[in-house]
Amino acid sequence: MLRGRKSGPPSSFRRRRAHKVAPRAQGAISMKRSAVMAGAALGVVLAFGAMGGATASDLPSPATAFAQPIGSDYFLADYTAYEAYLKALAAKSDRMKLVDIGKTEEGRTQWMAIVSSPANLAKLEQYRTIARKLAKAEGVSEAEARKLAAEGKAVVWIDAGLHANETVTSQGQLQVIHQMLTATDAETQRFLDDCIILFAHDNPDGMEMISDWYMRHEDPKKREFGSLPRLYHKYIGHDNNRDSFMSAMAETTNINRQLFREWFPQIVYNQHQTAPNGMVVFVPPFRDPANHNYDPLVMTMLQEVGMAMHSRLVAEDKPGTGARSAAPYSTWHNGMERSIAYFHNSIGLLTEIAGGPTPTTINLVPEVQLPSNDRPAPIAPQTWRLQQTLDYQASLNRSVLDYASRNRERLLFNIWKMGDNGIKRGGRDTWTITPTKVEALIAAGKEKPLAGARGGSADPSLYKTIMQAPEQRDPRGFILPADQADMPTVVAFLNALIKAGVDVEVADKAFTVAGKTYPAGSYVVRTAQAYRPHVMDMFEPQDHPHDTEYPGGPPKAPYDVTGYTLAYQMGVKFDRVLDAFEAPTKRVPDLIKVAPGSVKGAGGAGWLISHETNASFTLTNRLLKAGAKVQWVKEGTKAGGTTFGPGAIWVPASPAAKAVIDKGVKELGVDAFAVAAKPAGATIALKPIRIGLVDVYGGSMPSGWNRWMFEQFEAPFQVVYPQRLDAGDIGKDFDVLVFADGVVPAPADGPFRAGRGGPQPKAEDIPAEYRSWLGRVTDEKTVPKIAEFVKGGGTVVAIGASTRLATALGAPVEVATAKTENGQLKAFSNRELYIPGAVLRAKVDPKQPLAYGAGDEVDVFFDRSPAFTVKPDVKGVSRVAWFDSDKPLRSGWAVGQEKLKGSTAMLDIDIGKGKVFAFGPEITQRAQSWGTFKFLFNGLLYGPAVSKK
Repeated sequence: MLRGRKSGPPSSFRRRRAHKVAPRAQGAISMKRSAVMAGAALGVVLAFGAMGGATASDLPSPATAFAQPIGSDYFLADYTAYEAYLKALAAKSDRMKLVDIGKTEEGRTQWMAIVSSPANLAKLEQYRTIARKLAKAEGVSEAEARKLAAEGKAVVWIDAGLHANETVTSQGQLQVIHQMLTATDAETQRFLDDCIILFAHDNPDGMEMISDWYMRHEDPKKREFGSLPRLYHKYIGHDNNRDSFMSAMAETTNINRQLFREWFPQIVYNQHQTAPNGMVVFVPPFRDPANHNYDPLVMTMLQEVGMAMHSRLVAEDKPGTGARSAAPYSTWHNGMERSIAYFHNSIGLLTEIAGGPTPTTINLVPEVQLPSNDRPAPIAPQTWRLQQTLDYQASLNRSVLDYASRNRERLLFNIWKMGDNGIKRGGRDTWTITPTKVEALIAAGKEKPLAGARGGSADPSLYKTIMQAPEQRDPRGFILPADQADMPTVVAFLNALIKAGVDVEVADKAFTVAGKTYPAGSYVVRTAQAYRPHVMDMFEPQDHPHDTEYPGGPPKAPYDVTGYTLAYQMGVKFDRVLDAFEAPTKRVPDLIKVAPGSVKGAGGAGWLISHETNASFTLTNRLLKAGAKVQWVKEGTKAGGTTFGPGAIWVPASPAAKAVIDKGVKELGVDAFAVAAKPAGATIALKPIRIGLVDVYGGSMPSGWNRWMFEQFEAPFQVVYPQRLDAGDIGKDFDVLVFADGVVPAPADGPFRAGRGGPQPKAEDIPAEYRSWLGRVTDEKTVPKIAEFVKGGGTVVAIGASTRLATALGAPVEVATAKTENGQLKAFSNRELYIPGAVLRAKVDPKQPLAYGAGDEVDVFFDRSPAFTVKPDVKGVSRVAWFDSDKPLRSGWAVGQEKLKGSTAMLDIDIGKGKVFAFGPEITQRAQSWGTFKFLFNGLLYGPAVSKK
């Protein structure tokens, strides 16, 4: 019998006692526990392995194979039991193949169960090849596409557990897989014959963690997981469904490989759990806006599948569904698992369902009781139990498979059609219709209406002049020069594209396009490829419509962010090519390795290293760890024929430094210039640093992203919680404190977005090892201790809304993104200023140490962020970056953006003997904004270096 954990402290949490970075060790500890727990399943696995030939009825049932039946109230199986159960099924079922798709961030195996008929499983590679040919469309004619579509099988991805606290999806998947392996009815046989189903688990670590935390109490009525001490993903919690186009996390990379590089499913069904109030489940279609880059066919087919899902539930007397206006979900943002599918010509589905292991209630909401197109069958209020949710979930799964089975050839042909459309559009002049162009057309139409036509009709000649202006053509491709300053970051950007299935090319010799010569090693990304929508979305600005609650009304909040152009956020340099072009390129076969750097020159005094590469921060950390001396040269300097901007890294010669540099330049792709004499001019001597990364009980996602970044760039840090700050004497343990966006609470109606809130558990209700994590950053207790730390020579780095610390510590600055009402500082209304996640352009002073390595402009991610004005005639405050335009918007949506003109985005503030660095924009946004990482990296080193303590 497969036993889910019944009681006692979850051992998968014990490793969290030590906050110091040891990522692989953490994963190893978890894996030890998994091996032990899997032992409880060994009897079942061996028993079924010993059978000569199991029948469907012999397969272990989720009703009997676990400590309690799956679907029982107050019970959750964990991933250890889940994994053992899948292995037991795969050992004997001829309808299932279990595939290891990679390791998680904590080192667990991420499994995918491929389910189909025995005949199909025998020819899996053949069907996968067909799926790939049709999805990529390259070199496939319409006649061949129709032939392949007739021969192939529909590929459907159905996952579970992405958000681990949405527990029903993982538990329900166990039942659905068993049904598909054992059922003998005609419908199930048709599904198996027509489809290849990829049942995947998205977050094994989270399932283990949540299930074990829930089951720790013997008393079922005490079971809950709202008091979980940390995020349910090692680093990023809920944001694991915002990582799809960046693919920073191991699990996302594993998933994207299956979706866009291995199996190319035509349907991607991502299951979630939070129904609209008074309903059982949200089911597509979604509300507007729709992104302007993807093929319209993907949206029309999405509507078909969504309505089929509603219809099946209604036909089975399962009321309580909602669509479109019933919830805020849209199809705009590319970062989610189901939404990235649209940019790859796949039908992305999201359901959000009610329920959980603890019985809940479907509330009575009068407004949703009247049937409508978006709420076809209202449900009566009632107590709701887990198995009811799993029954709905099974019906939804079957409705998707039914659609795929009945429309097998259409799905296969249409994914080819959309891919072929992308290839053709990328090879000719095309124009993307955007809200800005439509607004211009409306304005021109008022000046030039079509005489005698219905109201609102404009002269058709305007279509050519406005909607198809030659200079506004879509690019045929993008060229990334190999001679730009930070090529390791360029490689990181291109690898994000490759992980998402985009074709990238590299030039083997120099070439010229549109009068500009590019060196060998430059990269080309053509838009003439099947995944053209994704290419466009990563390079081109998002032009979000002015979406209001009603005509003339306030802005309607988007679902997530509005502008996120990855090329802008990462600060890579590229050229848009509008005409057809040739280049001596070959396709990159897999992820790109950073080209090794080298030591140039033979001087013996030391080495000069550019500050412009993010990788130079990793090298600096290694040097300081080895005890080598490192300095920043304040003014620009030269080494041979190479010019360095302010902040060049100077490393005096020493055996320790030489060992680090010789190895590091090769690994990191950084060049070091050996020179005969120390460069002239003043320098800033760096020191080894002790970073305190502030987190809160339950976990902060922005802090988690920063933790991941610090590990990648080898920064020495410890996680620190408010209780430790409140205890004072912070400088004994730390030189720098980093407060990520939202870690510092703020009043709800003030100019700073409120941080992570919600109740925390009583200390006696959680294991002793987590009690020191409880508490919050408060003005009454914490801020005075932080003030002592800074005035005594410490450094505070505050990001986003946590820049409230600057004003709380008495910095001589004022909040520019606010107004005063009745003597109180209040946020602007959404009608006055509303920038809900967009990319803006800021001016930079690259001579400021915080900006070393940056240019004189930078793209910043701004999400209802604060900006500041410096009080007149003050000393000790330096503007590092600011908004000098009344139109700083680069990508996304910005209401009232003109109010930012003249305001300061980044500040260097002296307080006592220490420093406060206030970064209003989210300079580490979801580990996407590599173009602004160096502001944080500089702050970590610069503050302690100039501390007067």
